[in-house]
Amino acid sequence: MSLPICVVDAFTTEKFRGNPAAVCLLSTGADESWMQQVAAEMNLSETAFLVPQGDGWELRWFTPKAEVALCGHATLASAHALWESGRLSPEARAIFHTLQSGMLTCVRRNGRIEMDFPTRAATAAALPAGLAEALGASPVWTGRSTYDYLCELADEDAVRTLQPDHAALANLPVRGVIVTARGSGEHDFVSRFFAPGVGVAEDPVTGSAHCTLAPFWAERLGKSSMRAWQASARGGEVHVRVEGDRVALGGQAVTVWRGELLA
Repeated sequence: MSLPICVVDAFTTEKFRGNPAAVCLLSTGADESWMQQVAAEMNLSETAFLVPQGDGWELRWFTPKAEVALCGHATLASAHALWESGRLSPEARAIFHTLQSGMLTCVRRNGRIEMDFPTRAATAAALPAGLAEALGASPVWTGRSTYDYLCELADEDAVRTLQPDHAALANLPVRGVIVTARGSGEHDFVSRFFAPGVGVAEDPVTGSAHCTLAPFWAERLGKSSMRAWQASARGGEVHVRVEGDRVALGGQAVTVWRGELLA
């Protein structure tokens, strides 16, 4: 048996930029251990698995080491793959049913794919022991969201030049660490995301992290719509719009390759 699979670079219009995600299309549900093995074989930050379900698709995300509760770039990649392959008509809304994050939807709007996600606001928290040392920087503000620590640094340059100790970060009892600062140019804010504890040393562009970043910067900047840049080596732009307890995350995507997985 063979299964359609592709790799899509998300939050970019250029191949080999943004964040790559594998998208595997299944006809029926699959064993978790098998999905984890496929994700490890793909060795990308996330592999998405789609199964037709009612009015949409069941969607699950796996890193090379673990299943995750929410992933933005692999959701964007999944919607892109469905539209591009003709499994979903161009004007249709992509509906995804997830285990831990409820129903997520994607639409095409203003030349981008826009995802409707829940916000995951961070609340102020004491700096945990070892975090500043692991980052190699002293945050000016620290908080914690459902999944991650959020650390605001002094300026954009501090975010861009950060060289953290990934092994030390992996010891923290959270999915990952978001670092951010106010933008100094065309972007309202910049960020980076580290999640070595789930097998991702640095994620190139992280949609789910912007569920925390969007409300954080909306409050500080006094605006609900913003342009963000994730300053990894690959880099990527995320358009965010806060609407109550939801956030719209917008970006573009490009398919890098398509193939068949021999299951």
